[in-house]
Amino acid sequence: MAALRHLRQISQEISQPNVTGWGRRPAALRALSQKLNKGFNEAVNGFADEGWSMLESDGVDDVTLLVNSSPSKMMGINLSYGNGFPSMGNAILCAKASMLLQNVPPAILLRFLREHRSEWADSGIDAYSAAAVKAGPCGLPVARGGSFGGQVILPLAHTIEHEEFMEVIKLENMGHYREDMIMPGDIFLLQLCSGVDENAVGTCAELTFAPIDASFSDDAPIIPSGFRIIPLDSGMDASSPNRTLDLASTLEVGAAGNRSTGDNSGRNGSTKSVMTIAFQFVYEIHLQENVATMARQYVRSIIASVQRVALALSPSNFGSHAGFRTPPGTPEAQTLARWICQSYRCYLGVELLEYEGSESILKTLWHHTDAVLCCSLKALPVFTFANQAGLDMLETTLVALQDISLEKIFDDNGRKALFAEFPQVMQQGFMCLQGGICLSSMGRPISYERAVAWKVVNDEENAHCICFMFVNWSFV
Repeated sequence: MAALRHLRQISQEISQPNVTGWGRRPAALRALSQKLNKGFNEAVNGFADEGWSMLESDGVDDVTLLVNSSPSKMMGINLSYGNGFPSMGNAILCAKASMLLQNVPPAILLRFLREHRSEWADSGIDAYSAAAVKAGPCGLPVARGGSFGGQVILPLAHTIEHEEFMEVIKLENMGHYREDMIMPGDIFLLQLCSGVDENAVGTCAELTFAPIDASFSDDAPIIPSGFRIIPLDSGMDASSPNRTLDLASTLEVGAAGNRSTGDNSGRNGSTKSVMTIAFQFVYEIHLQENVATMARQYVRSIIASVQRVALALSPSNFGSHAGFRTPPGTPEAQTLARWICQSYRCYLGVELLEYEGSESILKTLWHHTDAVLCCSLKALPVFTFANQAGLDMLETTLVALQDISLEKIFDDNGRKALFAEFPQVMQQGFMCLQGGICLSSMGRPISYERAVAWKVVNDEENAHCICFMFVNWSFV
């Protein structure tokens, strides 16, 4: 079937050779996709006859490092450093690792990685990689903690049945910063995505990308990195809608994620897949040790991020795994959304949301214009959930949300008012706060017209968390 699809695609490109995105004809775009695939496959395979050699381990065998300085690999590389002079000896380092995934549909995980790049990528590393494909000085990458610019996905091309598509990712204000620039430049990535169809059984899912120059020239070097997920079995329904709330992932998976969560049929098995992560870095040879250390740390941080994402995306029902149970206090996404709305109606006497029957409560809550955030019932409450407006207000990501405590977002006056009224929430069930100022995770002041807090109770009428809603918020 895959071969027939490929032949059909080539036939269409020949019969309709129209210019598509960014002034490229279909055949030229297909050549680019093949170049991306070839470069990524070579990095993953690491064959010696293609110029790859392995570096010694640092004692931990989770990340493998290979280097390649063959002329064919280095052709077109323009790496230069802070003094403005081009490097006299360059090479490519590949850091790769593999990890076993369980109970996570590859298509869902890959789609999340594509749409939420800031959850796992470091803008400093992106800027370093982008410098290799255009003439300009570059230094060793520096991590930019908390630096999130805008990400714009520009569609480029797709196959007939949309099983594979190519796009350009524009990372705004994340490029290398020079003294003659007012703001950092933009970074452009050529990205190829395949295997995101949840209904395709046994399909390899792949997300590969490579920095490109804004001119998008045909002779620009392509140094791809990315993820490949190969399913090992198909014992569990890959389109299972059950996801944990921590990432609100059911909002991102299309129609399959909006089905009723009460039906657990067909989910007593498990899915297993292997993810391969490979990232390539161009470097000056005398800096090999520094770049190797950076690459190891970076890939390990990506592994940690993927593990957290995979845990949150995995179904809450472990079925036949008798030794496992859903941890207390982590309800499935749709369930918590229902608790939030029911508790609001119970304590305030009005509906929180207006939604049609065809649209899930969770999806409506996620797209609600006011910031909705839940925090834990602990001595030091931390946030456990936020809708899209809440994440925007806090200037954070889904993974980093749980590192933010409630008291951090209020100034001194706000904290005093909050703690003075907080017992009212537990006794009366809700409280209203007058308009004021709070702070994002970046320290930016935020004004809000008013805020409402209410106690969220579960089906047994036990307190589960506290929910806040900030109405008509804006950055000052």
